[in-house]
Amino acid sequence: MDDREIIELFWARSERAIGETARKYGAYCQAVAYGILRRAEDSEECVNDTWLQAWNAMPPRRPERLGAFLACITRNLALNRRKALTAQKRGGDQTAAALEELRDCVPAPGGVEQTVEDRELSLALDRFLGGLRSEARRFFLQRYWYLRSVAEIAAQDGVSESKVKMSLLRSRKALKLFLEQEGYVL
Repeated sequence: MDDREIIELFWARSERAIGETARKYGAYCQAVAYGILRRAEDSEECVNDTWLQAWNAMPPRRPERLGAFLACITRNLALNRRKALTAQKRGGDQTAAALEELRDCVPAPGGVEQTVEDRELSLALDRFLGGLRSEARRFFLQRYWYLRSVAEIAAQDGVSESKVKMSLLRSRKALKLFLEQEGYVL
């Protein structure tokens, strides 16, 4: 079943929408959640919460890309769950480390026009990522979207950790320059 048909099921409030969504995107959302949480039970619960949030969001929302919409919900739920799980312990948390690395590259939140700016920033990031070499883009997304450690990225790609670190450093520098050229104050 294609995405358009699944979205129509949500809009018709058909319970079949959940089953079709789980069949098509279950493994993908599970991978997103597991990449952040590293526990199958928490990931599964997060994915189930994704279906509920999607059900509550459609209607009124009609996503352009269902897979990206679901991945975004899953990622946000997983990050919230991870934050709750790690609230008492410090150190070794890739979320904090990855976000700290990006701190100097993205504008600070706040302001009246935040929603519009967020959308514009999202489009700018898409342009930036589209301009990166395939390997650099893969490292960047693994680190800053999926929150993988440098060691995990290196092992997955069969390269040295120093290669991943250097690629990420160069990408962050390029991102900062790109965003400044786009008119963002960092």
